[in-house]
Amino acid sequence: MGPAAELISPRASRVAAAKRLLRRAARGRERRFLAEGPQAVREAVAHRDGDVSTLVELFATPEAAERHPDVVAAARSAGARVHLAAPAVLADLSGTVTPQGLVGVCRFLDRPLAEITAAAPRLVAVLAHVRDPGNAGTVLRCADAAGADAVILTDASVDLYNPKAVRASAGSIFHLPVALGVPVDEAVAALSGAGVRVVAADGGGERDLDAELDDGAMGRPTAWIFGNEAWGLPAGTRALADAVVRVPLHGRAESLNLATAAAVCLYASARAQRAPGGCRSAARA
Repeated sequence: MGPAAELISPRASRVAAAKRLLRRAARGRERRFLAEGPQAVREAVAHRDGDVSTLVELFATPEAAERHPDVVAAARSAGARVHLAAPAVLADLSGTVTPQGLVGVCRFLDRPLAEITAAAPRLVAVLAHVRDPGNAGTVLRCADAAGADAVILTDASVDLYNPKAVRASAGSIFHLPVALGVPVDEAVAALSGAGVRVVAADGGGERDLDAELDDGAMGRPTAWIFGNEAWGLPAGTRALADAVVRVPLHGRAESLNLATAAAVCLYASARAQRAPGGCRSAARA
């Protein structure tokens, strides 16, 4: 894509259609979302549903196309339409202070809850009442890093396809199965039916994470429920869990933010599951 290539008009129908995806209603109607930056676009190209790439369309500034020819070539090879656009167009699509010059239009990639539970998951993050898109995306990233098998967002949580959530996931939205809009009681029932222990993470929990690890309880298949950062989990949601566990605070900090607490809990489970006798170590034996 040389400098002589023609730029798509800011008033083109394809640009208008992509800009509509900044709104949740349009995303739901079109079953499309936006992913910004070379890392996210690479992951979108690599993610496939059968033989179909998740990436549908790519908008790139000439400068970004020159910097990332591999991304542009991969998008074209995957069958995505590629448009060169002025920086102002990319700025409108990205909604960030410093746009990275690449924005992809992607197909929705969430999976049915039944598909997730049928795969016998051993570590799952459930986001219940999580309203901040940055928190949702960061917890998804933590779950991916800890080797979780899936993430579930309840119907009371934010839209994971919100551009801020997609950006905060740093590409992890393309790495592991995600179920969306599931009532929390249905999620708990399905996970319990699949043999997964459901643990609510809450600062007022009667058990602390150290005790759970010392007792060997974390080595089982586990789903962690994480709630709203400001007000935690409602009593009704806590009552659904097999246990309510707090992260111990050994210093003088008043609390941990949601993503940090989620990372601690998920890594505790991941470590215990890989220890001798844990569910993942047993599967390898």
